[in-house]
Amino acid sequence: MGKKYIRTCLMLLITLLLWTKGTGLAQEIPSLSTGQKIYIPAYSHIYTGNRQIPSFLTVTLSIRNTDMAHDIKIVSVNYYNTKGVLIKKHLPAPVFLKAFESVRYVVDYDDKTGGSGASFIVEWQSENPVNPPIMETIMIGSRSSFTSRGQVLIPR
Repeated sequence: MGKKYIRTCLMLLITLLLWTKGTGLAQEIPSLSTGQKIYIPAYSHIYTGNRQIPSFLTVTLSIRNTDMAHDIKIVSVNYYNTKGVLIKKHLPAPVFLKAFESVRYVVDYDDKTGGSGASFIVEWQSENPVNPPIMETIMIGSRSSFTSRGQVLIPR
């Protein structure tokens, strides 16, 4: 076996590993955490057609504790508009979610204050390292429905 053959095999193996990274063949083990701030896109309306006709939506934010053994504390659930201006603080006090428990927050169909670029910022904490919760928004209207998944915000 020559060096060129071995190099080619290694390059093919590396390419295969990189290609399968996001698939079920090579899943990453989730990191445990004791808290995070999460950004979740929300859309109180979207635009359709050439004339950009608004299609209004009901937004449901779902927060799900995915840890099998530990509670998490939801510290804040804040709703922002397209310009990044705080519209509503949803929590007067922290909420505790037991293992596999979930909670929801709804922005009504006729609430247009968020706009097409609205978002939630949710902060959660835990006394123990836990599987991070799943946070997503579900938008439903008369013409469409879709979801958005949260993104961890890295502190600076």
